[in-house]
Amino acid sequence: MTTNTTRRIHTLLSCLSLLTLAIASPAVAQDTEKPAEPADTPDTSEFIVYPDSTSVTNHTVTINGQPIHYQATAGTLTLTNLRGKHEPTASVFYIAYRKLTNPPADAVDPAFPDPASRPITFSFNGGPGSSSVWLHLGVFGPKRVNPIDDFGNPGPPPYALVENEYSLLDQSDFVFIDPVATGYSRAAEDGNPKDFHGVREDISSVAEFIRIYLGKTNRWGSPKYIAGESYGTTRAAGLAKELQDTHGIALNGTILISAITNFQTARFDVGNDLPYPLYLPSFAATAKFHNALEEPYQSMPLPDFLAEVEEFATTEYTLALAQGDQLTESQRNHIAAKLSDYTGVTPKYALQTQLRINMPRFPKELLRDEGKTVGRLDSRFTGYDRDDAADSYEYDPSYTAIQSIYTESMNQYLRQDLDYNSDLRYEILTSVWPWSYRGVADNQYLNVAENLRSAMHKMPFMKVFIANGYYDLATPYFATQYTIDHMFLRPEIKKNIEMHYYEAGHMMYAHLGMLQKLKADLDTFYQSRTN
Repeated sequence: MTTNTTRRIHTLLSCLSLLTLAIASPAVAQDTEKPAEPADTPDTSEFIVYPDSTSVTNHTVTINGQPIHYQATAGTLTLTNLRGKHEPTASVFYIAYRKLTNPPADAVDPAFPDPASRPITFSFNGGPGSSSVWLHLGVFGPKRVNPIDDFGNPGPPPYALVENEYSLLDQSDFVFIDPVATGYSRAAEDGNPKDFHGVREDISSVAEFIRIYLGKTNRWGSPKYIAGESYGTTRAAGLAKELQDTHGIALNGTILISAITNFQTARFDVGNDLPYPLYLPSFAATAKFHNALEEPYQSMPLPDFLAEVEEFATTEYTLALAQGDQLTESQRNHIAAKLSDYTGVTPKYALQTQLRINMPRFPKELLRDEGKTVGRLDSRFTGYDRDDAADSYEYDPSYTAIQSIYTESMNQYLRQDLDYNSDLRYEILTSVWPWSYRGVADNQYLNVAENLRSAMHKMPFMKVFIANGYYDLATPYFATQYTIDHMFLRPEIKKNIEMHYYEAGHMMYAHLGMLQKLKADLDTFYQSRTN
C-alpha cells in the first residue's frame, strides 16, 4: 500500500542553459570518432554537470506478513569524462528503494537502518539494450506485474501492478540501473555512443555509476551485491572484476539470472560444435512439455529424463560430433534415433541437419505439423507464423506475450506511484548496435567467465547465485553448468556458487510458483552472509 506522503525534490546543479543536456534525445552512432582529447590534469574548478533531478516518495509493502516501510527515489545521475574539464557524458536514470525505520507518515524526516547492517543491491537487465524493468517489476521490486496464468500471460489491457509480496526489499535495498540509451538514460548532447555501446565501455560506465552512487548516498560501508539477467549476467561478471580492480569495491554477492558468460556455448557457427550438446537438454525439456515424445520418455519425471539426456549429450553425442564424417552409417542412424527420442524431431530431420539441431530452427520444427512455433525466452509459449514451411520462426511468442504488460505498467508506475514525469520515451528495449567487443573479444568468442573467476579468487568471500530455467532457449541451463565447470575454480572457492533450477523459462519469475521458489532461494542466499 502507498501513503499520500509524497516529497518532490528537484536539484538544479548547473545553469539553465545546460538543461537541454538532461533531456537530450538518444545519441546516434557516428561514422567517425572524434579526435582524441589531450589527457590534461582535470580543472576541478570548472565542472560541467547535468541538472540531476529526483522524485522521492514513501511507501509500505508487506512481505512475509511483515510491513516494510521504504523510500523510493526515481532520478538521474551524471557521468562525466575524467579528461579535461569533467564534461558530462551521460545522464543515467535509476530507481532506488531504501528501507525506512519509521512509517511513511513520519518520513518527512526519514530514518534509515545502519548502512553497515543493510545490504544494497544494484540490479540491471541485459540485451544489450534492455532497461531494468524486467527484474524490477517481475521479481525484486515492491510492485509486480500480475499475469492471469502460470505461463505469465498478461491478458488484455488495461494492466495494474499489484503489491509484490515476493519482493526482496526485506533482505536488501535495491537500485535499478538503466544503462545509457535504455529507460530514460541518455548520452550527452555532444556525447559519443561509442563511449557506452561496447562490452568494456558498458561495464566501465555502470561501475562508475555504482561508485558515484555509493558516495552520494553514504553506502560505501554497506554489504554490496549486484544482480543481472541475461546479458546483464555478462555485465555482472565483468563488473565483479572491474569494481574490485579499478575502484576497490568488494562485493558480498553476485546474482546471475539466466546466465550467459561464455558466448561460445550459445553461438551456432560453422565449426563450433559446442552449443549442440549444451542445448540438447533444453530442447528435450521443451519437447516433453509439449507432449512430443514417445514412451517411456514422455512419462518419466523431468529430472530423471534430463539426467539421461545430459549423460548422452556429454558422452555419445559429443564424441559423434567430434568424429564428423568418420561416423559410419550405422553410427549416424543410432545418434539420429537418440536425438529423435529426446527432442521429438524425426530421425530423418536429425540426419538432414548433420546431427546438429540448432536455434532458431528447433522452435519452428518441433510443432511444425500443428502449425505452431515455440518460444525462445520461454519454450512453453506457442505462436503462429504465416509460413509453416519456413526455416525459423517469425517472432518469439514468449516475448510478445509480456512486452506490453511491462511497458505499460512501467510508464504508469513512474507517473502514478513515483511521481516522475518525463516526455522522453522510456526505452524498454532499444538498439545499441554496433556493439563493440574491441579489446575484450577481438576475433574470438566473448568469455567473461574468466572475469568472474578472477573476482572470485580475489574476493573468496563473494557468493554467487545462479538461477536457470529448464525452458530457456536463449541461455540454456546446461551451457551455464558447462561454463561453471570450466572455470577451474579452487574447490574451496567453487563452493561459493549456488546453482538453482526452475521449471520455467528465461524469466522464471513469470511463473507464480517459480517466483515463490526464487524468493525463498534468494532469501536463503542473502541470509547466508550473516550465518
